[in-house]
Amino acid sequence: MSRILIVDDEERIGLLLSDTLVDLGHRAEYVTDGSSAIDRIRKGSFDLVITDLRMEPVDGMALLTSVRRMDTRPDVVVLTAHGSTSSAVAAMKAGALDYLSKPLDLDELSLWVQRWDEQRRTRERVESLQRDLASLVDDELVGDSPPMRRLRLLIDRVAPTETTVLITGESGTGKELVARAIHRASGRAQRPFVATNCAALSETLAESEFFGHERGAFTGAIRQRAGRFELADSGTLFLDEISEVSDAFQAKLLRALEEREIVRVGSADPIKVDVRVVTATNRDLAVRVADGKFREDLFFRLNVFPIHVPPLRERTADIPAIAAYFLRKFRYPLTALAEGVIDRLCAYRWPGNVRELRNVLERATILASGGPITADDLNLSERQPSAVLHPEPPAAELSDGLDGAERQMIERALREAGGNKSRAARALKITRRVLYARLRKHGLE
Repeated sequence: MSRILIVDDEERIGLLLSDTLVDLGHRAEYVTDGSSAIDRIRKGSFDLVITDLRMEPVDGMALLTSVRRMDTRPDVVVLTAHGSTSSAVAAMKAGALDYLSKPLDLDELSLWVQRWDEQRRTRERVESLQRDLASLVDDELVGDSPPMRRLRLLIDRVAPTETTVLITGESGTGKELVARAIHRASGRAQRPFVATNCAALSETLAESEFFGHERGAFTGAIRQRAGRFELADSGTLFLDEISEVSDAFQAKLLRALEEREIVRVGSADPIKVDVRVVTATNRDLAVRVADGKFREDLFFRLNVFPIHVPPLRERTADIPAIAAYFLRKFRYPLTALAEGVIDRLCAYRWPGNVRELRNVLERATILASGGPITADDLNLSERQPSAVLHPEPPAAELSDGLDGAERQMIERALREAGGNKSRAARALKITRRVLYARLRKHGLE
C-alpha cells in the first residue's frame, strides 16, 4: 500500500482519482492547490504525487521544483492537457517521473499506478539488501571513539569524489579496510577494487605487474597479460606500501597517474585507463622525500587527500566492541569473557594493533575450548606490553656525557611515540630533518 497525493484545482477530478486509488488498496488524499500540496508533503510522507500542471497561484512546475528540494522526495507525475507535449517534456526535465494526458482514462491510470507500485517495492527491496550488505562489510571498521568518528567523517567526505587518497598508519591498523570503505561509498562501487602490495614486488616484476605485458616480451611471457591498472579500469586501484616501490619505477608510476595511460611491457601502444588511485603506507613519506628516497613530485601527486588511521592504543575505548566483533566472527559466545579480561585487553599497548588483537583472541578461543576466556588464555604476559618490552633505560650518568644523554632522550621520545618519528620530533621540539641527523649520529636508524 502506497501513500499518494493528488493535486488538481478541479475538486471533482481530485475526488474521482482518490476514490479510484483507494479502491486499488492505496491511501490517497487530494488537495486543490499547489501551496496546500507543498504543506501536506512537508508534513506527511508520500510515495507519489499526481499533480495538474495548470493551477493558480502555485502551478504544477512550482510544486515540482519545491518537491525536488525536499529531503524526502516522492515521485511526481504530472497531468497535462491532451497534445501538450512541450509542457510534459519541460516537467520531465525538471524531475518528473512521468506524465499522463487529460482527460484521464481511469483504467490506464490504474495500470500505470500498479506498475509504478511494483517497481517501487522492487527498488526498496534492492536498496534494503544493499544497506544490509554494506552494514555487513562496514562493521569491520568497528568502534565509535572520537578518532574513529573523525576517520569515518573523512571517508564520507572524500568517497564520492575522484580525489587520490593517501592512507597512513602503523601496520595492522586496517588501512586496506579504509581503502575498501572509500571504494564502496564511491560512484565506482559496482566496479573492480584491485589491491596490490608494492612491497611484495621486485623491481623487475613491478612494471609487468602494474602495466601488463605482451606475449614474448621476456622469458616466461608465454601469453599476453593485463596489468593491475587495466584490471582496475573504471574502478579503484589500491597500492599498499607505496613507499616500497623502487626509484626507477616511481617515474613510470608518476607518468601513468598523470597521463592516465599505460604501455604494456613489450608494446609501444598506449592504453587509456580510468582508475581512482588510493595508496597506503606505514612510513612517513615526507621524511623519505627529505632523505631523497621518494620522488617529491610523486608524493605531491599521491598526497592530495591524506587520511591517518589511528593506532589501537589511541582508541582503547573501541577495544570491547572490536573484541565482541571478532568473537562473533570466530563463532564464540559473546558472554565468554571472564571478569578482568576486557581491562587486561585495554591495558595492553598493542604494537601490532587490530591485527594483533585478532590473533590474540583467535588463540584464546582455541585455548578456552568453549569455556570462558580468562586473562591467562590471552597470554599477554608472554608478549609483554611495549613498556616492558622496551624498559626505561637508567638515567644518564655524567660519564656518558651530552651525547649519551641525547641518545637516551631520543630513544625515550621514539618509545613514547610508538616509533612514529614525526611525533617524536615534535616531542623533542626539533624538526624531522634534525631528528634524522641525530638518529644517524647515534646509529639509531
